[in-house]
Amino acid sequence: MTNQLRPLNLGEILDRTAELYRTNYLLFAGIAAIFAGAMLAVQMLHLGALALLGYPHVAPRLEWVIAAFAVLEIMAILLIAGLAVAATNRAVAWVHLGQPATIRAAAASVLPRLRSYLWLMTMVGFRAWAPLAALYIAMFAILFAYLPAGWLTNPAVMQSAQVQNPSAIFSMAIGVLILAPFFLLAGVYGVLMSLRYSLSMPACVVEGLTAGQAIKRSIELSKGARGRIFVLGLLVYAIRMLLGILLGFPLFAFAIKHPGHPLPLGLTALAQLAGFVINTLIGPMYSTGLTLFYYDQRVRREGFDIEWMMQAAGLSLPAELPASESL
Repeated sequence: MTNQLRPLNLGEILDRTAELYRTNYLLFAGIAAIFAGAMLAVQMLHLGALALLGYPHVAPRLEWVIAAFAVLEIMAILLIAGLAVAATNRAVAWVHLGQPATIRAAAASVLPRLRSYLWLMTMVGFRAWAPLAALYIAMFAILFAYLPAGWLTNPAVMQSAQVQNPSAIFSMAIGVLILAPFFLLAGVYGVLMSLRYSLSMPACVVEGLTAGQAIKRSIELSKGARGRIFVLGLLVYAIRMLLGILLGFPLFAFAIKHPGHPLPLGLTALAQLAGFVINTLIGPMYSTGLTLFYYDQRVRREGFDIEWMMQAAGLSLPAELPASESL
């Protein structure tokens, strides 16, 4: 039995996350690279579609097409990210329990239960972020109603619109300000719900649960750990943002040098490549920590350390202990 199967405090979980990430870097980065590559392909397809539409001089009647492409891209990336989390959870579970793990085995483990993982990510995303998504739809409806045609693809339109029709700009600003507090509430709601469901993917992967069962399992299992999980997410986000600032310097330089101009597609493609690097390097960290929290909560609430020790010794479990999942 691994000596890490005991109740861990936040500092120990963070240390264990760093240790697993450092000692198994090629494994986790390799898994992340597969799915980050799929995300990059989706993003490049989006850029290709923009090029076919004539970006940055897209016809005003095609702005809705661009918005639809953006929504589809976001949905595809979120689902791919969910699969990356599932594969990483599987690999971390193997490594944490002292079992062999490979990039190929972890990536292949996603395929037999692909529909369950995709449905779980869809349910979690909808339950947590549907209010925020609805507010974004409302905001863009206001923008399309008040701003002149071409505002989405041609920033110069906005500069002239402010002079030609200031009352429309004022009305639009009032509408956006009215929505602002609701955005804050929806964001807080989304974070809280995400913390409730944060252990659903590890539960789904390790225990073979359905999407609905995994969500219920996470709600119960995450009690008492959500604050610590939030700190983990905050730290990973800070690291990701710092790396994004470093790799995104060309974009910042262009925005400062050419204010109000749309980004060239070549520079946008460079930004997507930087995102690929960030997803490969940083992506596995949060998934690793979540899997450790999953096992820590099972140790605290269900005595999983005793269960695993008895399994390793070839002993049968008492009736009162929960049935072990297949690992």
